[in-house]
Amino acid sequence: MISSVEADGAYGTRGCYAEVVAKKADAVIPPRCNALLWEDGHARNSAVILTKHLGSSEWKKYVNNHQCSLAETVMYRYKQLMGDKLVSRGFNQQHTEAVIKVKVLNLSIKESY
Repeated sequence: MISSVEADGAYGTRGCYAEVVAKKADAVIPPRCNALLWEDGHARNSAVILTKHLGSSEWKKYVNNHQCSLAETVMYRYKQLMGDKLVSRGFNQQHTEAVIKVKVLNLSIKESY
């Protein structure tokens, strides 16, 4: 069961919120800087109000949204280092290729800290 969905601001649409609600999960999606309140009682409204009072970066800390940013950064680094496509043609070979690339990425991340 999914308890929460973390996403970046591009997913802050009514359709995405509707899908999250349909799954009975909480949406952790940062509103845009010029976001307005939606209808009364909408889950997004609390994020809009808190962001206006705390600021975007403090809101992200408050709701623990930095995990989403870390995941995006890792995927960006993966694509920059490894490319955005797998070379292997068979599924088993693609799986092996992906595992190797992730292990190499993990080594590069450990070395950078």
